[in-house]
Amino acid sequence: MTPPRSAYGAPPQGGAPSGPAEPVPRRLLGVAGWTGVLVAIVVVSVLVPLLNLMVPAGSAFHLSDFYVSLLGKILCYAICALAMDLIWGYTGILSLGHGLFFALGGYAMGMYLMRQIGRDGQYKSDMPDFMVFLNWKEFPWHWALSDSFVAQMLLVILVPGLLAFVFGFFAFRSRIKGVYFSIITQALTFAAMLLFFRNETGFGGNNGFTDFKRILDVPIATASMRVVLCVITGLVLIAFFVMARAIVQSKYGRVLQAIRDAETRVMFTGYNPIAYKLGIWTLSAVMCGVAGALYVPQVGIINPGEMSPAASIEIAIWAAVGGRATLVGPIVGAFFVNGAKSWFTVAFPEYWLFFLGALFIAVTLFLPNGIIGLVRRKKDERQ
Repeated sequence: MTPPRSAYGAPPQGGAPSGPAEPVPRRLLGVAGWTGVLVAIVVVSVLVPLLNLMVPAGSAFHLSDFYVSLLGKILCYAICALAMDLIWGYTGILSLGHGLFFALGGYAMGMYLMRQIGRDGQYKSDMPDFMVFLNWKEFPWHWALSDSFVAQMLLVILVPGLLAFVFGFFAFRSRIKGVYFSIITQALTFAAMLLFFRNETGFGGNNGFTDFKRILDVPIATASMRVVLCVITGLVLIAFFVMARAIVQSKYGRVLQAIRDAETRVMFTGYNPIAYKLGIWTLSAVMCGVAGALYVPQVGIINPGEMSPAASIEIAIWAAVGGRATLVGPIVGAFFVNGAKSWFTVAFPEYWLFFLGALFIAVTLFLPNGIIGLVRRKKDERQ
């Protein structure tokens, strides 16, 4: 008779009981997965620059500057959708405040870009035009390191991460969950938006930051810089996807999914859900902050409108439309919804919000697993 084998394929030694089988290690990605990652890298880093910079503008294969900018913007949104999937799809925590973390990262980058304008502004001053207009005599304290690219990039990570950590620590310790947590995150976002609308905070009021000239002393409004920013954004998204895949395949990720499905049982087995939820919550906030920092130089503006509750709700819609707890789904959802938005706001601008609401209702009623769930179901039916 063939001896019994352990989870790793080796027969147990001697006749002693082997105990509970260890879980078989999961592969990070299969052959198809790594092939998809490689194809995505080639498309972002080779095909996009080639079609935009090398193919003549009159060619049918030319990728215009408009579509490069649109692609870069949607890639930033896809990072936010991926972050939402980690916290909502895999942990069961619906956040309606991730637009705040996105905006904070954008403002940290915007402060540096405003300092890069130098004396090229309307008032020919070393201070940003809005500060000269408001008769500010010196920079406020929180602008002290704004002329340092490295310092501001650290703030892109630290500010959203620290805010998320502090907020999450008190919220999770108080066992706030479900709709109550969602409402509180939305209230936090709305309060921050009202704060940033005030001129005395030093963030440009309702106009925010715009009219950027350079980044790292390189002109920002050029075709080559536009492509570079798009490529960087795409590579960051791919890196975040691989990182997220590693997380959800790990023991940490399995505990997160157990928390999503039955948090009380997780507590009874000796795990501390607060630490796990706080870790993934903070990480998702940092991911949104990085997305915001990449978004601002490509779009050319950041204002408090990015903190509006509607912006955070849209992030959740992208994840739901694409398919929660799939990682790929939210990325697909971000591209689908924002691609539709780009077309609708040109062809039928007055109907876009109606379409978005109808789309969310349709997905909730008929496609609870999103686009990816529909694709997988059709694939299973063929087999």
